[in-house]
This record gives sequence, structure tokens and C-alpha cells, in this order.
Amino acid sequence: MSGFEWAQVRERFAAEARSERPDLALLCLLVGAAADPAGGEDGLDAGQIELDRLAGQVPYRPGGPAAWAEALRELLGERYGFRGSAADYDRLDSSLLDRVLVRRRGLPILLSVVWVEVARRAGAPVYGVALPGHFVAGFGPPEDIGRQVLVDPFDGGRLLTGEDADLLVTGATGAPLEPSMLTPAEPLDVVMRILNNIRSWAAARPERSDVALWAVELALAVPSHPARLRYERGQLLVRRGDFLGGAAELEEYAGLVEVVDEGTAERVRGEAFAARSLLN
Repeated sequence: MSGFEWAQVRERFAAEARSERPDLALLCLLVGAAADPAGGEDGLDAGQIELDRLAGQVPYRPGGPAAWAEALRELLGERYGFRGSAADYDRLDSSLLDRVLVRRRGLPILLSVVWVEVARRAGAPVYGVALPGHFVAGFGPPEDIGRQVLVDPFDGGRLLTGEDADLLVTGATGAPLEPSMLTPAEPLDVVMRILNNIRSWAAARPERSDVALWAVELALAVPSHPARLRYERGQLLVRRGDFLGGAAELEEYAGLVEVVDEGTAERVRGEAFAARSLLN
């Protein structure tokens, strides 16, 4: 099967993001398709098939959240070696689900997606937990935090004590863990956090403005996205030589913000004018 065109990836992603119950695995696999469209539909299917295959190897554990967590740790962390290291933060592959499934290495949030999607398929009460600075997975009734069991897929699925979780949050923010931080993360919030990571990765590598552009365009396809993404897209288009397209995007953003911040709107319109002048 032939690969995707970029427009196909963006349309599929936008449609799934707007659906009543967005499929987290599909959205993450479509992010991977944006990075490498050559795989086409077969690439999406391969990722789903691998998640199904792994789920089929999870033993039935009726003993509650801790038993489910231990079963996933034994399967994914020990048997298959899914985990992360400091070096993974330097790789774009660490943010792409299809590559994480092959390499069995990735960022905390992508490894947590693997844990959640495999466990969910096996029937476990599981969800992602977006702790500040470090994404983890939670097992147990989401409405009963007292029975919640947290695991760190980046550390091979290590079960976290309350003190462990508090140390993770304190290390990232300097503030203690709050109960509100333990609520299940919604699929679109997870995907936006992944795209933010990719945009940060690309921002540190000016030569990869291509990655920054598709990441911001996917983020714009998520409902209720930040308006400032329009400004970021405009800047990227100008940087990549699309002066007219970038100027139009900058002017669109200026129109959105002028009601609340006339100074910013005027400055951005100046950037749009400067972009158009580069055509002369």
C-alpha cells in the first residue's frame, strides 16, 4: 500500500480528534505517520496489531489494581524491556508510538501510552496520569484515588509509593503533590502534551523546522487549541520561505488577539508586513 499524503494524515487526525471518543492509540500512530508518511495505512494497522498482541499476553489478574500493575510490569517491563533513559530525550523516535513499539524505548508519556493501551485491551482499569514533569500510569477506579496504584513505565513499570509520586512532582515543580494531579488524563490532553514535546524537540534544532511545522499543524487540529499556535505556525512558514502564507497566518493571529492586547496585535502585524517585504 502506498504511503499517506500530508493532507490525508492531517484530515484523519482532525477527524479522530473531533470524534465523540477519540482513540488515543490511533491519534498517537497518526503523529508517527506525520513524521514518516511512507508507511500508510499498513503502518497504522501494524501499531494496533502490536498493541493487541501484547494485550493478548497479559495474564488475567482478578486481584485488583496492584495485581494488574504487577502483571503489566512483568510483561512489558521485564519480558519485553520497555523502559526509558536520559538519552531517549534527545530522539524524536521517543515521541512516536510506532517507533516506541519497535525500539521499546521512549519518553515517559509514550511508554505510559503503551502501558495504558495494552492494559486497557486486556480489561484492566487503567488510565494515564499527567504528573507535572513526568507522565505515569494509574490502575484502579479513577473516582477512588485512595485505591489508585501508580506505576512508572519509564522505570520499567516500577510501582510508586505516595512518597515516590510526591518526589517526582516536587523535583519537577518544587511544590508538593496535590490530589488534583492524580486524575485521569483525557486522550486529547495526552496527545497535546506529546505534540508539545515534539515542538520543544524541534525548537532546539532549527534545521528541523519541518518537524516543528507538522507538529504545530496537528496541534491546531485539536479542538480548543491555544490561539498562540497560529502565531507559531506563521513564524515557521516565514522561516521556511512561505512569506505570503506566514504573513497571512500572522495577520489572522493579530485579529484574534487585538481585542485583549492591541500592543501585541500591532507588533504581530508589523512582523507580517516585514514578511511580505521579503518578497521584494
